[in-house]
Amino acid sequence: MTGAHPTARAAADVDILVAGGGPAGLATALHASRAGFTVAVAELRTAPVDKACGEGLMPGGVAALHALGVHPPGMPFAGIRYVAGARHAEARFRAGPGLGVRRTDLHDALHDAVVKAGIAVLPAKVTGIDQDPAGVTAHGPDLRARWLVAADGLHSPLRRALGLDAPAPGPPRYGLRRHYAVAPASEFVEVHWGARAEAYVTPVGPGLVGVALLTGERAPYDSQLAGFPELAVRLAGAEAVTPVRGAGPLHRRATHRRKGRVLLAGDAAGYIDAITGEGVALALAGAELLVACLADGRPDAYERRWQGLTRRYRVLTGALLRARRTPAAARLIVPVARYVPGVFPAAVNAVAHRRGGFRG
Repeated sequence: MTGAHPTARAAADVDILVAGGGPAGLATALHASRAGFTVAVAELRTAPVDKACGEGLMPGGVAALHALGVHPPGMPFAGIRYVAGARHAEARFRAGPGLGVRRTDLHDALHDAVVKAGIAVLPAKVTGIDQDPAGVTAHGPDLRARWLVAADGLHSPLRRALGLDAPAPGPPRYGLRRHYAVAPASEFVEVHWGARAEAYVTPVGPGLVGVALLTGERAPYDSQLAGFPELAVRLAGAEAVTPVRGAGPLHRRATHRRKGRVLLAGDAAGYIDAITGEGVALALAGAELLVACLADGRPDAYERRWQGLTRRYRVLTGALLRARRTPAAARLIVPVARYVPGVFPAAVNAVAHRRGGFRG
């Protein structure tokens, strides 16, 4: 239940309550604590929390983590390589490597930083809210906060309860991920372009790679991997060391990022697709941005600043998805990346070096 509650105007227990303890929620809590807010996180699941994820952190995301004092273990990678059969195009990062890191290791590192900062992580789920002009009462943790940050994921129940859900256009897409005990074949994250899907091969350790599939088909992982013959042959003798995890539909929209004293963060704020690999970096930048708006006393600026922060992501992701849906255009993606000078490296580095939120 949400809405005005004229009797619930007790003093706040905390300045900010974060609903959801994934990367976006934990990063929001760390930024809020550093900005002088009292903060708590409501998360029912025990750390570390796993999730279907490409697990490749762009250099800007790595820098954002390091700025928070968070240093997860992982495997550096030099750039992005697009592959279509025998053809490939690659772009190196210009300002340091990215990092392939297991989602569980990332979550552990962020969770440890939150605990060391003295931020309370409450074993509870926000099941409903009442808000008034002075604050928000969260049911579940039964806590009163001046502001509530809904960082409760792709299918955010709080976004839906607030009436902020919007229909997502286009056919749905899904993500699937499994890990293989095999040495990385290159120093790049490889993006294999198939007829109906993409396969992302991310080095996450000296003898471990994650293979994530992005697809519009509801079919088993192995049958979809068979659509990438060269990759399937490479992995044929390798041990699959984790079960398949899935996520989706990926495209989720919100009509606005704020309603009253509730602000949406991370995937809950809106998500298009993982095709550019920006998810975690965007979550970290968005967390910094959200807290900056509250620290500036300008929560009303959050929507405009979020639109500015995500504009390049939305434009590039939309363009790639439109090309993916048109077979003739999809077949041109790797040739264009390979043979048109400067375009692919420029696009990769524009995505790779996203660092923090915007002020102004």
